[in-house]
Amino acid sequence: MLIRDAELWGHGRTCDLRIADGRIAAIGALAPVEGERVIDAGGGALLPGLHDHHIHLAALAARRQSVFCGPPEVNDAAELAARLAAPGSGWLRGIGYHECVAGMLDAAALDRMAPDRPVRIQHRSGRMWFLNSAGIDALLACAQPPPGLEREHGRWTGRLFDEDAWLRQALGGVPPAFAGVSAELAAHGITGITDMSPSNDPEMMRHFGGEQAAGALMQTCLLAGALSLGQAPFASRLATGPAKLHLHEAALPDCDATVGFIRAAHEQGRGVAVHCTTETELVFALAAIAEAGTVRGDRIEHASVAPNHLVAEIARLGLHVVSQPHFIVERGDQYRRDVEAESLPLLYRLAAFRNAGVVLAGGSDAPFGEADPWAAMAAACTRRSRDGVVLGAAEALSPEEALGLYLADPVDLSRQRIIEAGAAADLCLLDRPWRAARESLGSDLVRCTIIDGRIHDRIDEPPVERRPGIDPAA
Repeated sequence: MLIRDAELWGHGRTCDLRIADGRIAAIGALAPVEGERVIDAGGGALLPGLHDHHIHLAALAARRQSVFCGPPEVNDAAELAARLAAPGSGWLRGIGYHECVAGMLDAAALDRMAPDRPVRIQHRSGRMWFLNSAGIDALLACAQPPPGLEREHGRWTGRLFDEDAWLRQALGGVPPAFAGVSAELAAHGITGITDMSPSNDPEMMRHFGGEQAAGALMQTCLLAGALSLGQAPFASRLATGPAKLHLHEAALPDCDATVGFIRAAHEQGRGVAVHCTTETELVFALAAIAEAGTVRGDRIEHASVAPNHLVAEIARLGLHVVSQPHFIVERGDQYRRDVEAESLPLLYRLAAFRNAGVVLAGGSDAPFGEADPWAAMAAACTRRSRDGVVLGAAEALSPEEALGLYLADPVDLSRQRIIEAGAAADLCLLDRPWRAARESLGSDLVRCTIIDGRIHDRIDEPPVERRPGIDPAA
C-alpha cells in the first residue's frame, strides 16, 4: 500500500509512505509499483494510531446489549422507571447509574419499577450493582451468596459490591464478542488499547487472543489485571500490562497487603496501576507505593482529585498518570453540584502534572465514559462542562499536547510513538492538515484507520485510491 501526499506527524513535511507486511517500509518521494494500492491523502495529516490507555473492552461490548440508566439521558426516578419498562422477560442489564437519579437503589425500589423480570443495574463507578428481588433469586439459585452481597436485618438489600467475577459465574456467561466495539474504536482512529479491568485473568487473556485470531479484535492490546496474569513480553499484538489495584475509599484494603500486592507485581516484572478517584484513595496509594518501592511504569489511574502537594509527591515517586479529560464535559455539571467549590480546580488536572514533570497519558474509561478520544482532546483544551462552564482553566492543554496523550507508547508512557521506517503500520489519516484539524478536534476528522497495515475504515471520497495503470474515472 502507498499513501501519497500525506502530512506526516513529526516530520514537518508532506511526503509519501509505503506499507508492506504490516510495517512502514519507506518514507519519501515514492513511485507506485505494479499492483500496489494507492491512497491519495491530499495533504491530510497522517498520525500514529491513537491508543486508549484505560478502557474496559468487555464491559464496553456488553453495553451494546444494555439500557443506559444515568445522566444525561436519565435524570430522575420517573425516567429510570420508563427505561426499566422495556419489553422482555429475561435479564434487563442497566449501566451508567448515578445516585443523583433516584438515590442509592435497593431491591425494594427496583421491585416497584420492574417487578416482573430480573434486573441488574451497574453504578457508573463500575464497583456496584443494584438487583431487584427477581434478580437476587435468579442469581442465588445458581451460586452461593458472595461476601459483597449486602445484607441488612436478615434481608438482601439488592446491592452487590466488587463481585463481578461471582456475577459472571452465577450468570453462566461468557465474555462478549468484540467485533462491534473494535470497529467503533477503529472509526475514531484507535489502533491500540490498554484494558484496565482488575478482574482480567488468564481466561480473559485467552478470550482476547481468540478474538484477535478470529479477526474480530483489530487493535493491539495490553491487558492490565490480576496478579495471575503473570508477565509476558510485548510480542505480536497482545501482552500483559500492569497489575491493577482498584481502591475504594469506603473500604480501603489492609496497608500491608497492599504493599505486598505492589511488591508481587514488581517481582513479576510488572508495574502497578492504582485506581484513585478521591483524595483519600490517592493519599493511601502514594503511601503504599512509597513503602513498596517503585519501578518504571507504576501509574495512577484517574488521579481525579490531586492537590498540589500530591502532584509533587507523584512527581517525586516518578509515577505516571492516566487521566480522563472528557469527564469534565460528561460529569462537570454534576461535579459543580456535588464537589466543594475549592476542589473543582483540582479535578482531572492536566497542565499541573505536565508542569511538575509527571508523564501523562489519556484513556476513556469506557463504558464509564465515552470512547471517543477526539472529544477527550477537545475537553482537554477547553475544560468546559456541557453547560459551558469552565472548570480549572489553568489545566487546559494545547491541541498538540492533548493529541500527545493518545500517542504515548503503551508500554513506556514517557515515549511518544513516531512515524518511521520499520515501525508498525498502525496509523490514523485525517481529512485535512493538522493546522486545520487542531481548530475543530472531532472524530469526523478521521478519514481512515490503518491497523497492522490494513485499512479498517472506508475511504469513499474521490480521488481516493487507484492502482497503477487504471484510470479511477473509467
